[in-house]
Amino acid sequence: MNNQRIAIVTGAGQGIGKAIASQLLHDGYAVIIAEKDRQAGREAKKELLSLGSVDFIPTDIRSEKSVRNLFSKIITSYGGLDVLINNAAVFNFKPLNILSLKEWNEVIETNLTGYFLCSKYASPHLKKRKGSIVNIASTRAIQSEPDKEAYAASKGGVIALTHALAVSLGPEVRVNCISPDWIDVTAWKKSSVKNREKIKAQDHKQFPAGRVGQPTDVASLVSFLINPNNSFITGGNFVLDGGLMRKMEYI
Repeated sequence: MNNQRIAIVTGAGQGIGKAIASQLLHDGYAVIIAEKDRQAGREAKKELLSLGSVDFIPTDIRSEKSVRNLFSKIITSYGGLDVLINNAAVFNFKPLNILSLKEWNEVIETNLTGYFLCSKYASPHLKKRKGSIVNIASTRAIQSEPDKEAYAASKGGVIALTHALAVSLGPEVRVNCISPDWIDVTAWKKSSVKNREKIKAQDHKQFPAGRVGQPTDVASLVSFLINPNNSFITGGNFVLDGGLMRKMEYI
């Protein structure tokens, strides 16, 4: 097991994280699902076991104790770490005047502080193996819709954290960021909420690429970024939006 490449994917019980875990298993990694939702984590492990070595460790990335426990178990069981994918995230889309401080903090603690904690405890192990971190941000970090202040701020912080980590941890560890736009995750959700989103033809047409994004699009880019052959790529934020942000619109 010590010779196998090891990857942690936070929030991999469903959605984009689950697709990333699937891709990394195809790439030959042993994958640890670090997930707060126990139902989602157990289901993902069961579903992905046929692809390779996969484990589920219940983890709340907002808690330093829980994150320490995650890395203690991984190093004890696997002996090292090659890749960390910071993906777990929450949102609370409420108008500014009714968004409470508690609700703001819950988003920041998960989407930004959690990434800091995981990166902090992963870094000494990643340095030993010249590993890689990929953070999942959002196009909401660089453009906005109404009532998304906490989410936008947290994801903007992720982009800044990415380049800071790249400078601090390089050259041993490369750190990059992906900012997806609309990704249809419904087919990748846990069983209790797996209802496909009703996407209309015009939803696809608004993207120059001709379609709404899929979790596998993000997973493919993750696979590219962590590949050691791409060792000159670090500190970057890669917008994955089907060309939407380059499309000029007039109202």
